[in-house]
Amino acid sequence: MQVISKEPFFKAPGPRMLCWASSFYTGGRGVGKMAYRSIMTRSDIWDSWERSFSSDNGRTWSPWEQLTCNFTTSRGVRRQILRPGLVDVDRDRLIDVIIEGVLPNDTPLDGMQHYFLRYRVSVDGGRSAVVDRQIVQRGNYSPDHPFYGVWVGKNAISDPQRPIRTRAGRILVPVEITPVGPDGEYCNPGGGYTYQDAAVLIGSWTDGVTIDWELSERVVSDPDRTSRGFFEGTIAELLDGRILMILRGSNQRRPDRPGYKWYAVSADGGYHWSRPEPWTYDDGSHFYSPSSMSQLIQHSNGRLYWIGNIVQENPSGNSPRYPLQAGLVDSTQLTLFRDSVEVIDDRGRDDDPTLQLSNFYVDEDRENGDILIHLSRFNVTEWSGDALLYRVAP
Repeated sequence: MQVISKEPFFKAPGPRMLCWASSFYTGGRGVGKMAYRSIMTRSDIWDSWERSFSSDNGRTWSPWEQLTCNFTTSRGVRRQILRPGLVDVDRDRLIDVIIEGVLPNDTPLDGMQHYFLRYRVSVDGGRSAVVDRQIVQRGNYSPDHPFYGVWVGKNAISDPQRPIRTRAGRILVPVEITPVGPDGEYCNPGGGYTYQDAAVLIGSWTDGVTIDWELSERVVSDPDRTSRGFFEGTIAELLDGRILMILRGSNQRRPDRPGYKWYAVSADGGYHWSRPEPWTYDDGSHFYSPSSMSQLIQHSNGRLYWIGNIVQENPSGNSPRYPLQAGLVDSTQLTLFRDSVEVIDDRGRDDDPTLQLSNFYVDEDRENGDILIHLSRFNVTEWSGDALLYRVAP
């Protein structure tokens, strides 16, 4: 894999501003795209959201439009966090899965008890929604109790990662669920910053615009293996029908434990999952990875790629989050080909040691097959970073 270019997509308008951006296709055919961008001035709290549209594959963009995603209420701040959408190419529908919740103290940790999910379906390239509703599991569930084991205000379901559409036509969305203890309240058995279990939403179309949702079994961890559980899963459907999930773990507050990426496999379309194990290279050796997101992308060339952080020494929780690498996945053995791994970006001589090359979004260019990576080069010390767009030849 070769980096072709690295260009600014959204430059910080001032100091102590972290810019985030992503762009994605909005229809089953053509090159129409939508972009989201936001500014974050404190951890995990997005202060503003804007969107723009392109009809020429991102060469030019319409004027940015302010979105109203944050509202002050008597119970706290109602926040919405936007994620890139998924196009069901057969139905020509754009699906957005959105994090929402009322945060009493307007802090990220409030989300561990108050976040829930909603979905929107668009038939006009994301400009409007024909469906915009909370995701509630089918059966005897409600907005306050939207899923098995989830009660809004006690624990949360949140942080949807890049969805996929299976060959059977189902929509799979990796999510995370905070656990509850014997008292029915959110608990953190690992003692880290947060604790989550991984899961997958499984959606089936009903009338062409609405989706019937189910929830997979949870992918749970022993806190002794990963102190923050499993979260920020990324998934891909393999040629034999299995679903591969790569998971973020953590050794925060347990520096004696190795920091790995973990993997689990489903043989029934995402409903049930194997016991998670450390993900390895094709030669069976382990590699270290900080507690950071990663992404699988199934390319039109038939290959499955993984993009994430690999480090030479055992990480300390989230750090370091550099370099950023990409490699080819062995779709039979479900390992990462060691010799295929290439560096996309790394900390430079003038970069702060707190540099983070994480929290990115990956897509494939429909015109030429380039891999597009939206990534903010985040300097934590100065709390600043421009949103960049990397173009990589697979």
